[in-house]
Amino acid sequence: MRRADLPGDTVALARFLIGSILVRDDALDGRIAARIVETEAYLPDDAASHAFRGATQRNGAMFLERGHAYVYLIYGISHCFNVSSERAGTGAAVLVRAAEPLLGLEVMQRRRATTVQADLARGPGRLAQAFGLDRSHDRLDLCAPASPLWLAAGPPPPVLGESVRIGLTREAHRVLRFFEAGSAFVSGPKKLRT
Repeated sequence: MRRADLPGDTVALARFLIGSILVRDDALDGRIAARIVETEAYLPDDAASHAFRGATQRNGAMFLERGHAYVYLIYGISHCFNVSSERAGTGAAVLVRAAEPLLGLEVMQRRRATTVQADLARGPGRLAQAFGLDRSHDRLDLCAPASPLWLAAGPPPPVLGESVRIGLTREAHRVLRFFEAGSAFVSGPKKLRT
C-alpha cells in the first residue's frame, strides 16, 4: 500500500486495516503473510497510549507519519506490532492484535512451536513471534518500496465488529477495538469475538 491509501485518522486506520495483508520478506525464511483480523486504536488524547505523556526513545515511532512500524517489548517477554497512524509529530498508533496466516505456515509453526493454525497469530505477542518481529523492526516504513515489512490490500471483512480494548485499566470504556466478526483467528474472550 502507498501512504496515500492509508486513512490519516487513527480510528479510521484501525478499521481500514481489518482485511489488509501484513507481509514480511525474510532473507533466511522467505515470505510470510497473514490477513489482519483484529486491531486496537491508541489515540493522541488516550491515557492508555504509550504516547500520552510525549515522545520517548521507546515510543518515538508513534510520532512518525502514518505507515511506520512501532514494535515494543511488553512484560519483558513479548513484542507487539503497531502501525503509526497520524501526521508526523502526533503520537498515535494501531495495535495489530491478530491475523489469519496465509503464507509461510511452516515458518510460523516453527517460530511458535505449534501446528494449530488458529494459534499462530491470535494475540499481539503470538503475531510478532510468528513474524519474527522485534525492536530491530521498529520504525520501518511499511510503505517504502524495498521495506522487508509491508502492507498489502486484502478483502474487507464480511462483518466488522467493535468492542472495548482488551487488558486495559485506563480508558477501558472506550470502544476502540475492531475485528472480523466470526473469525476463528480473533483473540480475546469469546464474548468479545462475536
